[in-house]
Amino acid sequence: MVQQPSIPLELPPQFQDHVVLFPTPEPTLASEFPEPPAVLAAPEQPVRLRTRMVHDVAVVEVGGRLGEVVEDLSLAIQLALASGPRGVVCDLSGVMSEAGPAGLNSDGPEALEVLASAGRHSRDWPGIPVAVACPDPGVREALHAHPLGVHLMVTESLFAAISGVLATPTPDVKWLHLAPHPTSSRAAREFVTRTLLDWRLGRAIRFATLVVSELVASSSVNVGTEIDLSVAWNLGALRLTVRDRGQGLPGGPTAVDLHGRGRTVVAGLSRAFGALPTADGGKVVWAVLVAPRLLPAARRTRAASTATQNSPVFTDGLGMGELPFCAGVSTEPTPELARLQEAKTTTSPG
Repeated sequence: MVQQPSIPLELPPQFQDHVVLFPTPEPTLASEFPEPPAVLAAPEQPVRLRTRMVHDVAVVEVGGRLGEVVEDLSLAIQLALASGPRGVVCDLSGVMSEAGPAGLNSDGPEALEVLASAGRHSRDWPGIPVAVACPDPGVREALHAHPLGVHLMVTESLFAAISGVLATPTPDVKWLHLAPHPTSSRAAREFVTRTLLDWRLGRAIRFATLVVSELVASSSVNVGTEIDLSVAWNLGALRLTVRDRGQGLPGGPTAVDLHGRGRTVVAGLSRAFGALPTADGGKVVWAVLVAPRLLPAARRTRAASTATQNSPVFTDGLGMGELPFCAGVSTEPTPELARLQEAKTTTSPG
């Protein structure tokens, strides 16, 4: 198709002064387009608390200033303990203060008090040791001087803390899963009885079955979820735990749903008891009882000494009524026996 030539439009003279020519845009290259404004990236918030597992040891890493995370540190330690690890290590290697990595005492006595209070967990149950890895010698000395801090394993490095935890004796642990049923308490008592008999802890059966029955019954009635029962023994201490999947802990993170007779029984027969929150919103109710294990040799020695002391006496013609029954036989005659034999020889005819 042939394009027709355009004919310029002629305007009358009275309109020529009112004509405004539109500007012709100049072609621009792609490189001349203005660059979009750069989006400023939000600064990354440092992770102040993080829990990771190292060889079945829960390591709670603390970053930033210790005074800013002190409220969450205690909860993080309790959540780690509720999972039943080999041990818990609080790593303070990344803690900063106003003066730099050292000088953690500048965060105030509250932070040290929270750290030291973690020692009560090791005091009540030595089966899960709690360690603190801290490069500050001042903090280590303060923890050693605290009444609860003496129960902590305080080291200079994380490697030393994990090694110390793994060097502690491993407790004996057995588990039982229970459904929310009225017969759960009876099943728990039978399980505890069998376990303690296998561990040669028969003397603790009477008290342990009463305590576990109250813990399981309280969880079944107040929560109504499936529960996990564990029995653990370590260094003369027996720990009973009942874990449920309820909706948090009523009355605070250390509340125990025991009332009336149940609380009286558990408090009277246990060395210590309490509760720990879990990551899934439930709780772990625990009780620790004193349960020393007598070795077979010790039992035989004790039985022999008791038999010797309580042996009945007897009387015979030789006047040996003061000697214990089954007394040891000696080849040398006693002075009393020698006098009796001499008198018998003198009075005998011929």
